[in-house]
Amino acid sequence: MTVHPGVPGAWPSVVHLLADAARRSPAAPALICGEDTLDYAAYVACVAGLALELQSLGIGAGDRVALLMGNGADIAIATFGVQASGAQLVPLNPAYTASELGPIFGDADCKALLFDESAEASVASLLPRFAPGLAWRVGPGARRLTEWRDQTALADRLPLPQPEALSTLQYTGGTTGRSKGVNLTHRAVAINIAQREALLPTQRGRDRVLAITPLFHVYAVAMGLYLAANCGGTLVIAERYRPEWVLEAIARHRITLLAASPTIFIGLMASEAFARSDLSSLRLCYSGSSALAAETLRRWQDATGCAICEGYGQSEAGPVLSYNPAQGMRKVGSVGLAVPGTTIEIVDVETGTRTLGVGEVGEIRARGPQIMSGYRNLPQETALALRDGWLHTGDLGELDADGYLTIRDRKKEMAIVGGYNVYPREVEEALFTHPAVQEAGVVGVPDAYRGEVLVGWVVVSDPQVAADDLLAHLAQRLVRYKIPKTLLVVPALPKTAVGKLDKNRLRQMADGAPVP
Repeated sequence: MTVHPGVPGAWPSVVHLLADAARRSPAAPALICGEDTLDYAAYVACVAGLALELQSLGIGAGDRVALLMGNGADIAIATFGVQASGAQLVPLNPAYTASELGPIFGDADCKALLFDESAEASVASLLPRFAPGLAWRVGPGARRLTEWRDQTALADRLPLPQPEALSTLQYTGGTTGRSKGVNLTHRAVAINIAQREALLPTQRGRDRVLAITPLFHVYAVAMGLYLAANCGGTLVIAERYRPEWVLEAIARHRITLLAASPTIFIGLMASEAFARSDLSSLRLCYSGSSALAAETLRRWQDATGCAICEGYGQSEAGPVLSYNPAQGMRKVGSVGLAVPGTTIEIVDVETGTRTLGVGEVGEIRARGPQIMSGYRNLPQETALALRDGWLHTGDLGELDADGYLTIRDRKKEMAIVGGYNVYPREVEEALFTHPAVQEAGVVGVPDAYRGEVLVGWVVVSDPQVAADDLLAHLAQRLVRYKIPKTLLVVPALPKTAVGKLDKNRLRQMADGAPVP
């Protein structure tokens, strides 16, 4: 076991930790999804079988393998199998269109592709990029990656990647322009698991983890797939998110750890089945992927008796930078303390070099062993993000006297209204304190007179609540310049593929909004 200073218990790679779980408890349940149930011996056999076949096809160190797969046993096996082969994993959204995939495939220069039925139409025109036999359709009616489940002797031949080799090429959402491919080494990914474990300790062989967010996304992989393997627990995978199925699965599988997004927590509480569901097995929930409103956290904890630990990170940070600890002080509205071996500072927005004091809002920068090595094929963007050993996150936040981090907003989302800095997140939090508000989104838009004004959208549970009621509610909580000039009650807010509020779409909608 390789131990990084300040990060005890870090493995050289996630493949190493999976192999260790199989050695400890080969017959323990590892993976459940629909009709697929694998113990750890079968799980590692499948991972080894895939890795060895990829190597037999000439795929290994220096190569990249793309995955376009929805949730299921196959994507779990593929994630570990590609990494075990020595190739770099490139997980992608299977809902991407051919026009979205083309530039990414061109940038990543993948040697092989594994895709499922949901992506078949999108990849059809791109298959000529791959040599014969190096693009596989995976799933029912095609190849199943569970085919090696009974060949448990393969575990002895499981390849183990080098710690400093590239593990993952994670493409960011591409908020502006082209998507950026984040390069992460095996050591960085594995260290980040040990860092998270220090603040959120698991129970070896006892925890049961429910994965309900997409396993092509960095959050679900870190806080679902890797989390379960690291503690030798059971991973239950939802093929698609349905609130009633999730609530039933928690009771049936006696789930102890639930990683979700704010949208999911809201959706579960809005389900008619929520009040009658048995959630007593839950011992801890995690929130990530986007900001969790303090009111949502309070409602969930009051209803279930189970704490939510909110954390913060991004693909460039491997991905976790901070978390509220499971034991000790948790601060509502905060994303917690820096994980071990990581330093977080707040610096001025203008230059990014002047360190700010307690309670001052500025850009968050971080350094630690889990930080990316850089963006693929983007030296200028890499130099801008990684400066003097620090990752400049582009997010705005503040540290309190105890070292707890609070996110205020994305730097680019800060609005300047009449010369005042306004953070839409603060306005959204104020909206969430109204009992009828289920979802809220606020953005800044250009205005010839004020520089910018705010436009907001809300989803409410009570149809009798109107926009004017909510504006009056805000007037009691915010200074006048922070109140949106336009507030619209809508049936739903746009989301990205991974369930985040789509602020880009809101800005597009705002272009046509009647702003005075």
